[in-house]
Amino acid sequence: MLEQLIHFFHDMPNVINAWSVSLGPVVYLLLFLIIFSETGLVILPFLPGDSLLFALGALAATANSNLKLPYLMALLPLAALSGDLLNYHIGKFLGKKFLNSDSGWINKKHLHKTQAFYDRHGGKTICFARFVPIVRTYAPFVAGVGQMKISKFLSYSVFGAYVWIFSFLSMGYYFGNIPSIKTNFHFVILAIIIISVLPGIFEIVRSNREQRTATGNIRK
Repeated sequence: MLEQLIHFFHDMPNVINAWSVSLGPVVYLLLFLIIFSETGLVILPFLPGDSLLFALGALAATANSNLKLPYLMALLPLAALSGDLLNYHIGKFLGKKFLNSDSGWINKKHLHKTQAFYDRHGGKTICFARFVPIVRTYAPFVAGVGQMKISKFLSYSVFGAYVWIFSFLSMGYYFGNIPSIKTNFHFVILAIIIISVLPGIFEIVRSNREQRTATGNIRK
């Protein structure tokens, strides 16, 4: 499975193109399910998001592609929004049971980091989290556990979903087929992943620094 994931990330455009050829229009359903699962299932935070959207935009810009940008832009925000809603309701109705159990299905470390991010940025986390891998999977769950009003959650979620999907599809569409980028596409995907996780890393460092400061003050 690890080898398959490495192959997928290394040769993402060709893999997706092969899907579109073999599956035809059904490939849109597969892509919907991937985006839906990454945002909607708290046990699957490792699925690709930013890099997949960039690759889809690049493929949609190529001649004779089976993938069409208008279809992707119409469908994938709905996948992200639907996933958010499912994750929110799981957190709202079952979240505390998961948190109080010893189940290994949910990474408590990632959950607590998302909670810290949420405590700092409030409801805006739902928007910001779209651009931070792992955090975007846990943020709706944390919002549900915290009993955020559904109207407030939806306002942030809808805005975040469309900005996230449109921005990465557009970047891939307009820049993904530049010769230098196309030749080094796997490096571009790696750069997107690294840049995407930087805000989360900065937040972790800041949180750890504040905890050490608070602990030092208590000892004094």
